[in-house]
Amino acid sequence: MSSQPVVLLTGATGYVGSRLVPLLEQRGVVLRCLARSPETLRQKVSASTEVVQGDVLDKKSLELALAGAETAYYLVHLMASSADFEANDRKAAEYFGSAAHQAGVKRIIYLGGLGDETDPKLSPHLRSRHEVGRILRESGVETVEFRASVVVGAGSLSFDMIGSLTNRLPIMLCPRWLATPTQPIAVDDVLSYLLAALDLPHGKSQIFEIGSADVVTYGDLIREYARQRGLRRLLISVPVLTPYLSSLWLGLVTPANAEVGRHLIEGLKNPTIVRNKTALEVFNVRPLGIGEAIRRALQSCDEYSSMAIK
Repeated sequence: MSSQPVVLLTGATGYVGSRLVPLLEQRGVVLRCLARSPETLRQKVSASTEVVQGDVLDKKSLELALAGAETAYYLVHLMASSADFEANDRKAAEYFGSAAHQAGVKRIIYLGGLGDETDPKLSPHLRSRHEVGRILRESGVETVEFRASVVVGAGSLSFDMIGSLTNRLPIMLCPRWLATPTQPIAVDDVLSYLLAALDLPHGKSQIFEIGSADVVTYGDLIREYARQRGLRRLLISVPVLTPYLSSLWLGLVTPANAEVGRHLIEGLKNPTIVRNKTALEVFNVRPLGIGEAIRRALQSCDEYSSMAIK
């Protein structure tokens, strides 16, 4: 039996989790992934990675998956699986935290969302992200929570919505949320933070707010995307276009799941900026600026498209 620590990864088929798998495999840990369809995932990971069947809403499968694990990554979000995603996310976090505590897990690493949790108008999506983090901390297992805004990278749902919108509409009627301040972060920087959390000295649970040094608006993201693509786009503000109507409108022009898109759009009315910069003091990660993050994302999109054509 290996003397290396066992790391459990949930969400291994998701956007961030699938990119974290090969990086963890390179770290020399004993990696175990939880998957509802293990056969599919086994084809995508190295032979040294263990894949176990399970679901975060299935207590028994969590007990088996967490047995012997020292660290557990919680990269699960059930927004696409149910209209009542808040209740499911709450239940899943409670099951996971309880199972991790019983298994003797030393640390949970969780990726949540930015936003002022004292804001009574916080969107259900962001409110749920914060609630999951609180539940995991209250489990008794030390929890390292990273809070991020839009993740910039090829394949990211939020970034793909921005790209689809910009690519398809030369003239855009823009709702108020396009002026909402945000601090997006490149996917590579998110991965760097998640990996660095493995090396933190053990202690109390902590929350780290992470993002680019650039505070921008969603309108700025569209303009920068258009600039780098060589597109001329006209943005016209329409104050009566509500986030809900915006989400229905986005559903017509993007390939994203309409229900998930609606929840994401509802969250765009809330500022998502870094108010606590402790992450820059604790971790040796210096996030990319927005321009460079978008450039790398577009380069990855182009490389993928080129490979698909071949």
